[in-house]
Amino acid sequence: MRRFTRPLRRAAFLLAVIAILAALISQPEAQAQQSSALEARVSKILDGDTFTLSGESRRIRVWGLDAPEWDQRGGSAATAALRGLISGKRLRCAVLDIDRYGRLVAQCFLPDGRDIAAEMIRSGAAREYCRFSKGYYGTCR
Repeated sequence: MRRFTRPLRRAAFLLAVIAILAALISQPEAQAQQSSALEARVSKILDGDTFTLSGESRRIRVWGLDAPEWDQRGGSAATAALRGLISGKRLRCAVLDIDRYGRLVAQCFLPDGRDIAAEMIRSGAAREYCRFSKGYYGTCR
């Protein structure tokens, strides 16, 4: 009887680990519900995937979005596209993480509910950041 106890405990442990991992990998909306939320007007656009909100000292990095830097080819177009999309608007952002530069990584939405990253990807100004989004926006291979 003792021979079967260890494998059963190991199986139960593995099932618990799998359940925890599944919860951690779940859709960003589910993570967003558990994370902190910000709602404020855009105060500055820094590049095609980074901006600041009024009253928030830290920069916001758009989750799931990979735009060229302002000094790279396509960077000024990406910055202009983000500026045209969100400049002066009141956004609702769900903070999902803090990156290595101390920026808040957030999934952000326009007042009409559109996802900023989805709009930037759709417009061609930026790409999905597949390493982090895990194909959430449907453009990863």
